[in-house]
This record gives sequence, C-alpha cells and structure tokens, in this order.
Amino acid sequence: MYPIETIDLEKAKELQFRLVDTIHRHFRGDEFLHGGDYGVVPGIGKPVYTEKVERVLADFFQGEACALVTGAGTGAIRNVMNAKLKTNQKILIHDAPVYPTTDIIVTSMGLRPIPINFNDPVLDAQIVEQAEFCLLQHSRQKMDDMYNLEATIERLKEINGDLYILVDDNYVAMKAEKIGIQCGGDISAFSLFKLLGPPGIGCVIGDQATVKTIQTMNYSGGSQIQGSEAMDALRSLVYAPVMLAIQKEVGDEVVERINLGEVHGVKSAFVANAQSRVVLVEFEEPIAKKVLEHTNLLGGAPHPVGAESRYEITGMFYRVSGTFLAHDPKLEDYMIRINPMRSGADTIIRILKEAIDKVFTRGG
Repeated sequence: MYPIETIDLEKAKELQFRLVDTIHRHFRGDEFLHGGDYGVVPGIGKPVYTEKVERVLADFFQGEACALVTGAGTGAIRNVMNAKLKTNQKILIHDAPVYPTTDIIVTSMGLRPIPINFNDPVLDAQIVEQAEFCLLQHSRQKMDDMYNLEATIERLKEINGDLYILVDDNYVAMKAEKIGIQCGGDISAFSLFKLLGPPGIGCVIGDQATVKTIQTMNYSGGSQIQGSEAMDALRSLVYAPVMLAIQKEVGDEVVERINLGEVHGVKSAFVANAQSRVVLVEFEEPIAKKVLEHTNLLGGAPHPVGAESRYEITGMFYRVSGTFLAHDPKLEDYMIRINPMRSGADTIIRILKEAIDKVFTRGG
C-alpha cells in the first residue's frame, strides 16, 4: 500500500492559522459576524458574501478564481467537465475503476476515455498526446496505486503542454499539504461537505476563464450557493485540518496496536486512501460481513454520510470501497475499512475486539 502523505497536527494548525489570516485579509471584522445574504445581486450575479468566500478560497489555495457550486464534489467535477468538454471528446484517465459518480458524468456526456497507468513514472507519450483533457484523481483508485500527484502532473505537461488537467481533490483537500492546482494542475474540484460544510456544496478552484464559464452556466438564482451557505462552509472549513490531523493520528495508532497483536483474528492492518484515509483490516478468516453486523450493534456507524462530514462522529466500520472491490471482489469477505471519525483508538479497538468475539462465540 502507498497511502498519500498527509499533514501532521502541527502542520494542520499552521493551515488553520493561514486560512484565518486569509479571512482577515478579505473581511472586515463586522462583516464576518454577519450570516450572509441571498439572491442574484446586480453587478456580480450572486450573493455578495458568496463572492467574498470564493475570493478567500481562491487566495488560500493559490488559484486564479473560485466557484462554489451545487452538487458537492460530483457537482464540482461535472461543472468543470461541462465547461471544458463536448460529446465524443477524448479524456485521459487512470487505468483503474473510475469513481462511480464520475463514471456517470463521463458516460452521460458521451466522452471517450483513454486509460493510462499513472503508476508508470515514464507514461506513454503516444497515449498522452491523444487527449486535450485529463481527469486525475488525487486519492487512490486501487490498492496498489502509488503515483505522486505533482510528479505525474509534471510529466503529463512535459509530454503534452496543451493538456488541461482537472484534479479530483475529494478526500484529500485539507489532509495533504497541497491540492491539485498547487501541484501544477489547471483546476481542482472537491466537496466542502466532506470538510464539515453544509450538504451539497462543491468547490472549483483554478483558471479564471473556466471558473467564469462555470459561473455563467449557473447564473440563475436557484443554481446559486447563497451567502449564508457560503459563510457556513467557510467557518466549518477552519476546523477541518486539525480535526483531520487528529483523525490521522488515531488511525495510525489503531494500525500499530493491531499489528502488535492486540486484536485476535486479524491478519494485518494498514492505512490506505480508499477513498478517505482509512484503516483497512484484513481478517484471517472470511468473517468481514459478520463483523460489520456486530460493529453496528456496538455503536459503529455502518456507512458514510459524506465521508467525514459534520454528521459523522462515531467511528465508521464499513466494507472496502467500491472501486477497490471492482479491482478485487474477494476483499468483501476478508477486509473492512475503519474510519475513526471523532473516536479515540481505545474505542475503535474495543468495538473491533467485541465484534470479532461475538462472531466466534455465537457462530456468526
């Protein structure tokens, strides 16, 4: 496994402080104490506070411009692809199962995917030169993915300088030190719902021209992110990096304790980005489904809501991701993923132990 390198607690605090410093630069003190406005304001075509939040995020993530959109992370990706692509156009993608909601966009738009193995540091120039657009997922799509985002973008641009690169930063924004546009990509798309924000808000950060096109496509009042929603998302985002860094520490501790033999019946545990940064637990016997029945009864969340959303407090015990299962269906019987969420390591270990014990003492 090759998990994406994520920031520690000290760097997370620095990220929080930098975001708050950016807020100071764009808001007067009294402005930030307001809840936000509504409607298509003449002259800017959106709520004033939505535009201010977009300016903060563009500045913070070092992009030319930002657009907040409906539809969360999927909506952000869809907006970029609608702005840049037409039916039958070729799109360069990783040679791996495509994230299901992204696959729907590709299929419904009638695009022509060109797969290439991003794990190959050389990359086949003949393949790269065929496309004008690339969708590059920052998180992992299969268990043996190992590509470095920044190095991959550099190589793609070296081969094809005209290649427009959209980086899907879902599950990685505010965990890794940089997002796609900070690694040389043209535009980044991710969900703010996954970063403690209100449901349904997506974020696009990148070149001015594409962002302008997206804003034009979403001009109508019903397509707007209202000022109150934008302010809620920004306030929530301030708390995300430290929360996620603590979650990382707990996950690392859980892996260490399991691999030291603290939990009987487990073959191994390791950290992976599947899709979020989670703990993958492999059992010695095919008991994964039964274990999940018991973790639910013991208080573990049985499924995600928004992948580390504001609603997810209790530790999540769930099957491995759909893209991982598509790559290796046998994982469903032998492996589960655990996201500690706001839980401590002691809670995660206790629930896992008790669930395994119940499987064997009750015959499943």
